[in-house]
Amino acid sequence: MRVTTAPPKQKFLIDQDRREKASRTRVAMLTFESNAAVHRMDFSDISNLSTALNGPQNTHHDVFARLFVVEDLSRDVIEALGARFDIDPLFFRGHISDYMWHNTRDPWVELPDLDIMARRRSYLHVRYVQTRYFRSVDSLRSAQWESGGFNVLRRVDKDGNWVPGLDIPNSDVGLVRSRTSLWIRPNKLGENGVLGKSHLRHFSHRESLLHLRSRPESYLGILLVDPTISEGFPIWGGYRSLVDCPSMAAVPVPRGPPKTSTFEDVIYYTSALTPDEITKISKDPRLLFKKTLMVVCAEWYTLVKYATTRIAQLEWEIENPDLQDDNGGLQFTIKKLHSWRRRFPIFRTIVSEVLEKTIKRENFASSPENHVRDLQRDFEILLSDLENLQLRADRIMAVVTAVMSIEESKKAFEQNRSLARLTWLAITFAPLSFITGLFSVNSDLSTLVTTFKTYFAVALPLTAMVLFLTRFANVGLGIRWKELLLSKWSPKASG
Repeated sequence: MRVTTAPPKQKFLIDQDRREKASRTRVAMLTFESNAAVHRMDFSDISNLSTALNGPQNTHHDVFARLFVVEDLSRDVIEALGARFDIDPLFFRGHISDYMWHNTRDPWVELPDLDIMARRRSYLHVRYVQTRYFRSVDSLRSAQWESGGFNVLRRVDKDGNWVPGLDIPNSDVGLVRSRTSLWIRPNKLGENGVLGKSHLRHFSHRESLLHLRSRPESYLGILLVDPTISEGFPIWGGYRSLVDCPSMAAVPVPRGPPKTSTFEDVIYYTSALTPDEITKISKDPRLLFKKTLMVVCAEWYTLVKYATTRIAQLEWEIENPDLQDDNGGLQFTIKKLHSWRRRFPIFRTIVSEVLEKTIKRENFASSPENHVRDLQRDFEILLSDLENLQLRADRIMAVVTAVMSIEESKKAFEQNRSLARLTWLAITFAPLSFITGLFSVNSDLSTLVTTFKTYFAVALPLTAMVLFLTRFANVGLGIRWKELLLSKWSPKASG
């Protein structure tokens, strides 16, 4: 709390940064009433938020549920919400960082809960990945710098799968590991309406209990979402809209999702809950989270589509030698393929975690029903697609390894042919050198003519004989090896 941001960032902050990060506030309060109306109230100042949390003007007695949507945690927001609603600090701590692994000396490591403990908690953490397109290296660096300014620890991982002729030079796609979290608290005894005090204080204890049992239970929810990077833009324009296309006769034309940030998209879709869904919030408070889960699932579908595209391009590079030369050869192809082979198991783990701990979880916050199980099939399809992509990447790696082995064999064959030429050249000049050295002992220059005649008369037949013997020796050696193999593997005659 003193650092006011993720612990690894503390050494980069000055006092002014700490003060700004400590008071950073962007909160929207969504109120769901009994007539299915949804009201929104925004807060950009911590003092206004504290007044709304603790002031008497927000004491409603017919509120079915209330949801606080918070973008980027800060110290003051944590203190305001945590003190007002007695929230488990692990809920906020689990949302701050998103490490895949930790160093052995990291003091901020968060060890996992036992499942028996996690089932008792009234909060959920969901991880996912967003894909964002950047036209240049400078744009990607600006996005990485922007994500470093968040209070929560998030980063933009460079993909590096640039393909010449298909992508803009120096463009890239960043994979943003993101997280969203939900905390639910049902009304305590004697409360009607999420923030209101008991309006039953004028009744007797027995009358109060009978009235409480006759009314549906109301819920308070706190939804944490990540800030959205302004640099670049979502690949392919972002995920497909989660609302149906309006009719041609619809007047006025309904407003679509803003698609400006995750914060605004989540508020838009959650505010669009149907009256039937709002009335069922008391039976399953995860309905406050259902639209957010749909956004998460849509982001995963976009990532799977992008990964499928890159894997297909890698297969194309292997089939087309010209592309291999343009992209740096098969070694660079293996490097790009290995990054996907490393990511796919991580993605599968994250999707499986959402499926098991959120979608299939029963009795969350004592709710008798599970209305997010409708998304189970979508997440199972995602998990199956990721498994298929991982198998496909493994098969491509085997093919690339085989192709590289064939290429290395061709290079070795060419080298052996070159060495064979050098060997024949050495064999040819060996007897010539020997005869030259033998005749060089004659110091009388007048006898050189006779020496040359004698030299060629002796050297040429000797060279031909050496070449013949070498060739015969190689052929004979090959025949002997062939006879040896045939005698070893041929079936023995039965006597």
